[in-house]
Amino acid sequence: MIARLARAPRTPEEDKLLQDHRVLNFPDVTYGAQLQNLAVPGLKGEGKLTVSYEERTVTLGDAEIVSLRKPTYRVDGLVDGPFEATTSISPRIAQPTLGLGLIEAIAQEDILANADPEDKNGDGISGKPAFVRDHRSGTLSLGRFGWKAQNATVRDQAAMAFSHDLGISTPDAPNAYGDCTERQTDCLAMPTGVQKRLGDTEAPSPVLDLVTVYTENLSVPARRNVDAPDVLRGKQMFYDSGCATCHTPKYVTRRNADDPLHSFQLIWPYSDFLLHDMGDGLADGQQVGDATGKEWRTQPLWGIGLTGAVNGNEFYLHDGRARSPTEAILWHGGEAQKARDAFAALQKSDRQALLTFLESL
Repeated sequence: MIARLARAPRTPEEDKLLQDHRVLNFPDVTYGAQLQNLAVPGLKGEGKLTVSYEERTVTLGDAEIVSLRKPTYRVDGLVDGPFEATTSISPRIAQPTLGLGLIEAIAQEDILANADPEDKNGDGISGKPAFVRDHRSGTLSLGRFGWKAQNATVRDQAAMAFSHDLGISTPDAPNAYGDCTERQTDCLAMPTGVQKRLGDTEAPSPVLDLVTVYTENLSVPARRNVDAPDVLRGKQMFYDSGCATCHTPKYVTRRNADDPLHSFQLIWPYSDFLLHDMGDGLADGQQVGDATGKEWRTQPLWGIGLTGAVNGNEFYLHDGRARSPTEAILWHGGEAQKARDAFAALQKSDRQALLTFLESL
């Protein structure tokens, strides 16, 4: 788990930078955009994120009781003094990297067709697109990747991971000191891994290109038991409960996708890739680009049935608080409250069928 750090804009100039999509938000002046609990030899980690949980019970429509855990976070041992007073902390777990090239190959207009930011159809769902400015061309592109849809391309996501998670510079994020700030003079005094014979960055273009291609082509697992009666009944429950309103089942990718292997493919990601207000229970209070502190991108569901087998655990939602799909659904609020309540009202056999359908994805 990592902890993203950000503060609100302080001045009209900073507000304009946000509105013009020149920045996603503003980092803590001392610790930057991400808490680094580990460090290279010769430096100390910035601090330690700890989490405690309060168990809360929810009674479903058929009287079954489910326990949810509400997290509380704190950071101990900050080595360079406290955070700024307005700095927010947003813990994040890693997302699956399945079918990312196929997601990038969805036509932008097909995603925007599901957007309804003003809820003009009155269904209580107001999916909002996130736009980010391409640092190469300066144009606005649709964000599709990340918990807050803050990255428009797989390459952008890879470059940010190199920079913030590893402190490795790339042509797209060329600062060799990663998330070190001007106040962290010890960090800035350390040697970097730049080798001039290879270029001006630690991971030059061939490295970033190869990582991008690899990540774009990680396959989506085949579904299991697609014709089983309980899976088909669960699929009907999924639709009847309103889950498919945001978890849009399918798309056909563009004919002119950058990689011909991704072109004109029928795919089933179960996401609209839009931002939705998920209610106070999941709010982190942190703006990221167009996403407010309550808004999150709809998480794709393909591959969810193999989470335990692949990860060795089952933690869901942005901070891993949910220990099962049931808990994840019951944390849904805001625009998803109606679908959440419909799931909670199902009889156990119907609820289990819906979960069996999710396990087949």
